[in-house]
Amino acid sequence: MTDTLPDRLSSDPASEFHDAALLERGVGVLFKGVEKTNVEEYCVSEGWIRVQAGKAKDRKGQPLTIKLKGPVEVFFKED
Repeated sequence: MTDTLPDRLSSDPASEFHDAALLERGVGVLFKGVEKTNVEEYCVSEGWIRVQAGKAKDRKGQPLTIKLKGPVEVFFKED
């Protein structure tokens, strides 16, 4: 397994950017210098994260997300 994280990663299994093996290993996200635990998707090069917008759901039952822009850093979580 590599020690580099992808530029973009999603926790949604339907997304083309989903990688279950990396998510099981544990990925941490720092957004504007603060660790976020509720990130659904991130993109380091474009500088954004997607987080759930409260308890709102779309018509398919999936949680609504909002895109927040700012500096993003990712890392592997230590056990």
